[in-house]
Amino acid sequence: MSRGSLQEVPSKILACSWRKIKRITEVSQSLSIPHNPSVFMTKVVLQVALDLLELNRAVQIAKEALTGGADWIEAGTPLIKSEGMQAIRTLREQFPNAVIVADMKIADTGTMEVEMAAKAGASIVCILADADDTVIKEAVRASRLYGTRLMADLINVKNPVDRTRVLESLGVDIIVAHVGIDQQMIGKNSLDLLKDIQGVSHIPVAVAGGLDAATAGEAVKYGADIVIVGGWITRSADVTGSTRLIRQSIDSPSIQAPEKKSLDEEIHSLFMQVSTPNISDAMHRKGALPGLVSVCGNVKMAGKAVTVQTFAGDWAKPVEAIEVAKTGDVLVINNDGGIHVAPWGELATLSCMKKGIAGVVIDGAVRDIDDIRAMKFPLFARAIVPNAGEPKGMGEINAEIVCCGQYLHPGDWVVGDESGVVVIPRDRAYEVARRALEVKKTEARIREEIRRGSTLSEVTELIKWEKK
Repeated sequence: MSRGSLQEVPSKILACSWRKIKRITEVSQSLSIPHNPSVFMTKVVLQVALDLLELNRAVQIAKEALTGGADWIEAGTPLIKSEGMQAIRTLREQFPNAVIVADMKIADTGTMEVEMAAKAGASIVCILADADDTVIKEAVRASRLYGTRLMADLINVKNPVDRTRVLESLGVDIIVAHVGIDQQMIGKNSLDLLKDIQGVSHIPVAVAGGLDAATAGEAVKYGADIVIVGGWITRSADVTGSTRLIRQSIDSPSIQAPEKKSLDEEIHSLFMQVSTPNISDAMHRKGALPGLVSVCGNVKMAGKAVTVQTFAGDWAKPVEAIEVAKTGDVLVINNDGGIHVAPWGELATLSCMKKGIAGVVIDGAVRDIDDIRAMKFPLFARAIVPNAGEPKGMGEINAEIVCCGQYLHPGDWVVGDESGVVVIPRDRAYEVARRALEVKKTEARIREEIRRGSTLSEVTELIKWEKK
C-alpha cells in the first residue's frame, strides 16, 4: 500500500486499537490459525460462502476455492437448509484442518443451534444480530462451552452502530456488515454499512454482500478484517482463478474512484451483458413478448420504450415517434394486430439509425427486409410483407399500449436479442438487471460442470427438487 493511497483513507478507518488487535489474535488462536497482530493487518481473511443447494457441488467448489487462496469455508444458509447438519459434517470431513463457518442465521434457541453446528464440526457459528439479547447471551455461552466463536450478522438491523456496541458487550466475537442479495438488487451496498460501523467496536469486522475483485480491495481499505465472497467465486466457471483475483485484491488493496454513471447508463450496461432468457428467468419467467422475430438475426438492443399506437399499417405515428424518441430509446409499435400491411420499412429504419435510436419492436409487419438486414439494425416484428399502408395520422405516441398481449408504458425498459424481446417495468429495471446478471453467473458455473462430464439433471439434482 503506497503512502499516497493511505492518505486517501479516513484516519478513523485506518485506526485499530490494541484492544481490537488483542481480540483478533484471540479469535485466530482459538481457531488454530497462525497469527500475530502485525500479520493480521496485512493478511486479511478470505471467507468463501457456499450458498448452494447441492452438497456435492459445494464440496468441489470449496476445493477449488481453497486452491485459489481462500482461508475459511462457509456452509451458507441455503446449503444448511437444503442438507441440514450433514453439510457441516461433510465439509469438516473433507477439510479437517479448515475453519468451517456455519451460517445458521440463528434467531431463537441460541444454545441448541450453536450446539448442533459445533458438534457437526463448525469453527464459527453465525447468529442474526437483531435476535433478542437473551438469544445472543445463550448463544455466546454455548459457543464458549463447545469451543466455537460467534459471528453476528447485521443484515436488516435498523441501527447497526448502536447494535454493534451492544453485541460486543454481550460477548460476540465477530461482527458482519452484510447487505442481503435482495437488498443488493435495489442498490444497497455492504461497503456503506462497513464504513458506518468501522471503529465502533474492538472486535474483528467482516463484510459480505455482492463483493467482487474490485470491491474486496475497497473493503480492506475501509477496515474489514474478514472479506466474505459468495457468488462472484462460487458461480464462476473458473473458481480457482476467481478466488486468486479476490486474494490479490485483498492482499494489495486499492480504492479506485468508481466510474460515474447515471442510473439509466448503469441499467443499460447491465442489460447489455445478459440475454433475454436471463432476464425472463430473473422475472420468474415473465416479461416476454411472444411472436416476435429478430429480422436482422444476431443483434441486440436495450433501451427505454417510446410507445406508439397505430392502426392497419398507418405509418404516420410510427415515423413521427422517431422525432419524439431520444438517443438510446426503443420504439414499440402496436399495429393493432394487423400483419397484412406494414407500418415500417427501410427509410424509417435509416431515420432511426441517424437519430441514434436503439431498436424498434413492431406488433405487426415490416417490409424492405433486404435493405434493413444490410443495416444490421435491431428490428423485431411478427411478419414480413411488401404492402405499405398510408400515413393517415391515427393513433397516439407515448400512451399505454398493448404489445403482443402485454401492457407497456412509456419509459419501460425493452431488451431484444435473437431469442426474442422482453419488457421490464421501469420501476423494477435496476433490480431485474442485477438479478439477470446473477442468473448468468449461475449458468456459467453449471455450464462448466456439464463440460466436465456431468449432466444438467445431475448438476441440479432434478429428481430431488421436483415439486412433490
